[in-house]
Amino acid sequence: MRRRHSPPVLAVLSMVAVMAVAGEGLGPASAAEIRLNFGLYASDQPTRMVQKFRPVLDALEVALNKRLGGPVKIHTQVAKNYEKGIEDLVAGRVDFSRLGPASYVLARNSSEDISILAIEQVQGKKIFYGFICVRDNSAINSIADLKGARFAFGARESTIGRYLSQLYLLQHGIRAMDLAYYEYLGRHDKVGSAVAAGAFDVGAVKENTYYRLVAEGKRLRVIASFPNVSKPWVARPDLPRRTSDAIRAALLELDDPAALNSLGNDGFVQGSDEDFAAIRVAIERNRFFFE
Repeated sequence: MRRRHSPPVLAVLSMVAVMAVAGEGLGPASAAEIRLNFGLYASDQPTRMVQKFRPVLDALEVALNKRLGGPVKIHTQVAKNYEKGIEDLVAGRVDFSRLGPASYVLARNSSEDISILAIEQVQGKKIFYGFICVRDNSAINSIADLKGARFAFGARESTIGRYLSQLYLLQHGIRAMDLAYYEYLGRHDKVGSAVAAGAFDVGAVKENTYYRLVAEGKRLRVIASFPNVSKPWVARPDLPRRTSDAIRAALLELDDPAALNSLGNDGFVQGSDEDFAAIRVAIERNRFFFE
């Protein structure tokens, strides 16, 4: 006697047949997407920063696809200020971040488990410069002329916008009490624009922001400069070793000219905590500027 399949069994067999046909000729199932959060803080206009970093992150995604068995998608998360950017990294809300040198030191003070992935290289070196600038027609020509001046600093946690510029002033005989007044404007572009507009007599900005503002027609002039270690890319405390190793290797091997030009550097080099010893000194000595 011929047995008949019950309707449910027939339905299952039909589904299996359809799946077999649909899957014919296909390889293994696609790997799940690996999502990484990349952290920045608003040292410049946030939309400009996202545009600036996207080419590098696109290149990183391609490299990490191969190293991690992809597909990898990197999402940019811009914190509203330096302090929030540090908190996001230490708390693990982002997987890796690009920090300023002072922000790295402050983050390291909060958690010794964060690790440097790589340091940006600028013209073959680990340094770039901070500028103290005035309006181009200003009567101020040197640091000695700053007594009684109105000074625009950057963010309170900024390496150039606060710690190194205030150390430079201190070393050249200018303290906070010698200024008519000062304010922290938060971002380098705001500082440069305020000085160019005459709202302040003098301000501290990073060199690439200065050159961009001048190219845009802002009337500025440099009266002093000082070196700063270039920016580290840092992994959150508990980022899996396989992932951090892959990001480190991808950064160190990155040689895409368009991506690097967008970032304003010419590659990445290995870095260590010792690279930031001078920044630690600047932070520790900062209180003397206010005495």
